[in-house]
Amino acid sequence: MDRLNPTTTNSKKSTAFTLVELLVVISIIAILAGLSFPAVNGALDSAKKTHAKSNAVQIAAAVSAYEMEYGKLPPLTAGSSSSDSTGDVGSFLTEILGGASGNANNSRTVTFLETSSYKKGKGGTNSSGDYLDPWGSAYKIALDHSYDNSISGGTNSQTLRKKVGVWNVPSTHSDSPSTGAQTKRYATSWD
Repeated sequence: MDRLNPTTTNSKKSTAFTLVELLVVISIIAILAGLSFPAVNGALDSAKKTHAKSNAVQIAAAVSAYEMEYGKLPPLTAGSSSSDSTGDVGSFLTEILGGASGNANNSRTVTFLETSSYKKGKGGTNSSGDYLDPWGSAYKIALDHSYDNSISGGTNSQTLRKKVGVWNVPSTHSDSPSTGAQTKRYATSWD
């Protein structure tokens, strides 16, 4: 009879989690974390694109400042002619714009462009001096050496009414599997 009497039953109930409850909570946390990864990845990619755009604009502004200082656009390579030129923002140009001493193309050693070492996700200059975007591809530049205010720039070689145009070529690395993702990474100095 004692078993049925509510006053004699143990009034303390167990407050511990069961294994099933614990596994359910862990799986809910895992699902929520999995859902947040694409959003975080998208935000990081957007930040990289903003940084790439900023770098492209800074390079174009540095070239324009060089032109204001010296009355001419800088050469892209050691053997550049006076015709319009398109190429990479390579070590020759970054040395000129960076104010490296002993450079005949920047005899006043004016620093037009501050560069930092390349960091993944940030961009910068690599060990050979090329200026890279946050995904590791070199920036491209078009200069109007004929001074007709017309250059051909961008991935589709559109005609621009500018003296200087800088853009990146979206990388085709494994972290960018689709053409849409590459298009989202495209950054220019003129938009």
